[in-house]
Amino acid sequence: MPIAPHTDDAPAVVRDIQHYMRPGLLQLASLPPLSLYVHLPWCLKKCPYCDFNSHEARGGSAAGEVPEQRYIDALMADLEAALPLIWGRSVHSIFIGGGTPSLFAPQAIDRLLSDIRARLRLEADCEITMEANPGTFEKDRFRAYRSAGVTRLSIGVQSFNDAHLKALGRVHDRAQALAAVEEAASAFDTFNLDIMYALPGQTLAQMEQDMQQALQLAPPHISIYHLTIEPNTYFAKFPPAIPEDDLAYAMLDRITEMTGAAGLARYEISAYARAGHQCFHNTNYWQFGDYLGIGAGAHSKLSFAHRVVRQVRFRDPARYMDNALAGHAVAQDDDVRRADLPFEYMLNALRLRGGFALTDFTERTGLPISAIAKALDAAQSKGLIVREGGQVRPTERGFDFLSDLQELFLAD
Repeated sequence: MPIAPHTDDAPAVVRDIQHYMRPGLLQLASLPPLSLYVHLPWCLKKCPYCDFNSHEARGGSAAGEVPEQRYIDALMADLEAALPLIWGRSVHSIFIGGGTPSLFAPQAIDRLLSDIRARLRLEADCEITMEANPGTFEKDRFRAYRSAGVTRLSIGVQSFNDAHLKALGRVHDRAQALAAVEEAASAFDTFNLDIMYALPGQTLAQMEQDMQQALQLAPPHISIYHLTIEPNTYFAKFPPAIPEDDLAYAMLDRITEMTGAAGLARYEISAYARAGHQCFHNTNYWQFGDYLGIGAGAHSKLSFAHRVVRQVRFRDPARYMDNALAGHAVAQDDDVRRADLPFEYMLNALRLRGGFALTDFTERTGLPISAIAKALDAAQSKGLIVREGGQVRPTERGFDFLSDLQELFLAD
């Protein structure tokens, strides 16, 4: 199971490399690909549905309010302290998320990526994604991020309908969304649009209008999310009226039809892409690859010869900076229990249209196939998966009832 939430009241966790290399119950023959996640936690305004670790810039303005240089200093101190855990490994992808990373000036992103390159070995084709929101850029800003080394932009459009954008608490409008996508298309060979559906008061026709507009812009990749009401958000306290489940399912069916007709294949439960434009970073998560997370509240999953470890950094930006600069950014560090590894693996791998190879399960968890044999039989008998040779993939029914499928792999 995922590790329990921590509080920033807890003391820092400090362990040396010998702690991670000690004997254990797992036998990992090789280590999976490694990605780097960098969390930039500030945004102009906290959206009412957002449960990410994001914090409003003081006064609602980025100008002079985000401590860019000190935060990057802290990120580099955090990274240097983590280097012994990933020594000798190359990085296949970097994802700069938030918050709203596009609040950081291009010069700051240039410094960030230069400092990372000075400390890590990046693959020649390393994918470097950065999240950006409409309304946080001026002309040529995206092009400057490209010059800084970003290879892929992910734009948080959510909707092209002004009424729905207002209901979601977004700081941009339709015109700004269109301008941002056009700017991204001119600056990047590949980019992603984030779109949400089942919005407050949204009809099927309005959802179709959003998708038609998105597809007219010819994005190589679209991530599409059902609006969910998460705990500890404004919407949890004051829930809006959102479409019933039957309408939401109809919306998703129509989305899949429209994206397919436009040449975007659904390769993951929420991701649609043209050939050659799948997001490597997210695919690495779904294939139970490793990732080092630096920044306020960032999570890591790291494999060693005899264990899989999850870490969490301090959540509050100010406390994170203080602790990271002192060499103690990690607030929580735990081995994933052997009994929980099947569920942890399936929580990710079963999101993929192509599923997973049984040999990959063994390589990534260090467990024998017998550890999941009973659950696989149950899933197949319910019509949730198909097994072809050494490959396991979810059926259409498995995709529709993904949570039920994943729960079959929970530890007894």
